[in-house]
Amino acid sequence: MRFHKLVGSTLAATLLLAGCGSGDAAGGGTGENALPGAAEFLASPCPEPAVKPAGGGQVVYWSMWTADEPQGKVLQKALKCFQDKTGVKVDVQWLGRKAYTQNLVPALNTGTVPDLFDQDVSKVGAAIMTPGGTQGLDDVFGMKIGEGDKTVKDVLSPTSYDFPQNKDREGHSFLVPYEIQSSAWWYDKAKGGALGQPKTVDELAGLFDKAKADGKAAVSQDGDIPFYNMYYFTQLAERYVGAGGLAKAAQDPTGRAWTDVPGFREAAAQTARISKYFIDGWDAAKFPQIQQRWADGDARFLYVGSWAPSETREYLDKQGAGTKIDYGSFQFPMPPGATHDTVEQMSIGFAVPKKAKNADAAKAFIAYFLNKGNLAGIPAVADNLVPRPDLAVPDDLKPVKTVLDDQKKEHVLQYDGIDAIAGGTWQTDVFDPADTALLKGQLTPEAFVAQLAQKSAAFWKSQH
Repeated sequence: MRFHKLVGSTLAATLLLAGCGSGDAAGGGTGENALPGAAEFLASPCPEPAVKPAGGGQVVYWSMWTADEPQGKVLQKALKCFQDKTGVKVDVQWLGRKAYTQNLVPALNTGTVPDLFDQDVSKVGAAIMTPGGTQGLDDVFGMKIGEGDKTVKDVLSPTSYDFPQNKDREGHSFLVPYEIQSSAWWYDKAKGGALGQPKTVDELAGLFDKAKADGKAAVSQDGDIPFYNMYYFTQLAERYVGAGGLAKAAQDPTGRAWTDVPGFREAAAQTARISKYFIDGWDAAKFPQIQQRWADGDARFLYVGSWAPSETREYLDKQGAGTKIDYGSFQFPMPPGATHDTVEQMSIGFAVPKKAKNADAAKAFIAYFLNKGNLAGIPAVADNLVPRPDLAVPDDLKPVKTVLDDQKKEHVLQYDGIDAIAGGTWQTDVFDPADTALLKGQLTPEAFVAQLAQKSAAFWKSQH
């Protein structure tokens, strides 16, 4: 996730922004690496809305995207269509990834909040829902989207919204998804051919050893992004403890779960093994330098989210050298003794603040955006996945989508939601320092789980 410049009317500073799905917004799906159908979508006619708020009205929308990102371009088109078709005036501010903390959280105690905002479900849950700042959106799931009698609920995959971390205190869903993300090991099939799914960590290490034998670094890793560093331990640990297991350990007030559950130490051991293959300078560079080195072919593998093709395409467009990547991907293999065949997912979507003045119009737009005539822009322009099973899947993401659709897999919210615990402070105060030290070889696996146990207990004691 990325560095972006804020272009909203209220912010002009360049900030470190945690986002997903796009680089620094050069071509936005229109450069030499543009996807087939991107230009056609942006020029396509507007679908008809099923819900038109009486008397028009206004929607104030604070977006997690910037206007020139691919997702921003898709949303701009839909917002203009909605305004033209319904008469609802749309006031959008393209604030970027930190809008929810730097703009919305401070605004919750005032009378000035947007009617609509978007973010991933964990961040909304941690920063906005927990202090009571969101409305329940169960009624939106029953709204028609402009495709006959189809409703929002009819077209969305249940796993995209029906899970515990998308429920408020009253049990109502507070976020309606429009984009789904997962993660994978990425490589260029043009440089060595397609690879099968490694069945064990030993097989994965064998791929890394072959890369080194070929004179390449094995793994690109942008070590200045804390939640990129989280991937390895959390992915492996989830396979030992299953959905909810990491979150349960993180919230154990004694901290003893970290040392009492053998799978955590074993996951740490496998993490330490992988980190030895990281590219030189991984912990000293500034994002996106290391990811760009992967795109340039300096390293064979990259582990990040399903936005990897979109971001690296934009980088290659900027280089203007005609370079292309034939994207291949596979999942983390099962570590020794693990029994949970998991796949991670993250829902990004819309939420409505409790104090919204125009909630009805905001909800009408949510339903409208999920019309296939609008939502098709996410795969077509932004090269990302959507929660509608009936829409196109970008070729690069078909292996990821196949895994997400596998009913035999145990679905887990990304990082098991530990990044949302205590408003995100458990991660920053307890997990990140230990995780970084483990990856750098400064903590043994035994010392890693011991530090988590000690620091977690101290953290929860300080919360009382």
